[in-house]
Amino acid sequence: MKAEAPELNATDLAAHMNPLERYIGYKFRNSLLLAEALTHPSLSFERKTFHFDNQRLEFLGDAVLQLVITHHLYRLFPTFSEGQLTKLRSRLVSREGLKKHAVTMGLGNYLMLGRGEESSRGRERSSTLADAFEALVGAIYLDSDLETVRRFVLRVAGDDLGSLVREPAEHNPKGELQEMLQAISTQSPAYEVISETGPDHLKEFVCRVVWEGRDLGRGVGQSKKQAEINAAVDALQARCWEEA
Repeated sequence: MKAEAPELNATDLAAHMNPLERYIGYKFRNSLLLAEALTHPSLSFERKTFHFDNQRLEFLGDAVLQLVITHHLYRLFPTFSEGQLTKLRSRLVSREGLKKHAVTMGLGNYLMLGRGEESSRGRERSSTLADAFEALVGAIYLDSDLETVRRFVLRVAGDDLGSLVREPAEHNPKGELQEMLQAISTQSPAYEVISETGPDHLKEFVCRVVWEGRDLGRGVGQSKKQAEINAAVDALQARCWEEA
């Protein structure tokens, strides 16, 4: 059952938020900070009685996340360059990555939304969930200290950090193919849709990648993007540009 937006009474709010606090493993000393982190701007906009939403905490939480993740990666990968560390950080703090954390902890169920946002499925919106997670990080930081919020962030991001350790290089077939070909020529590879079949909910695309008039590879996917990636993989495996 989705949480209803309560009146801003500290005692009521504490009772309302306890399940979330238990899940995240942190008990707020100031329950209003948690309420602020979970109040979407649409609620104060509709009530027009006070300005109380999570935008400022989102701003703070973004900076705290960047610091915690940056510091951890800096120590975890001592031989990596600035560019490599930046790419790794972007994988951890992307909108989809933060949304995933919010979904895992059921954060959407606790958001206090305006009626319009509620009716448009705002609880499931990527930007809303990612913003709420950043605001939650900001609230924990203000309610405690940097070390406490660091432990929280690294615990939540544990699986993703493990994936980075196992595979720090992000596999990007299209980028890899372009880099290889541009070392030979200034012309970039182009991707073309050859066919598109199936109903709207189950499309199948076939794409090819062409370079200097040559068909380098073909790929199939349920989206144009995936078909292009598979075409690039096919081209990298065939490497027909090396043929005499």
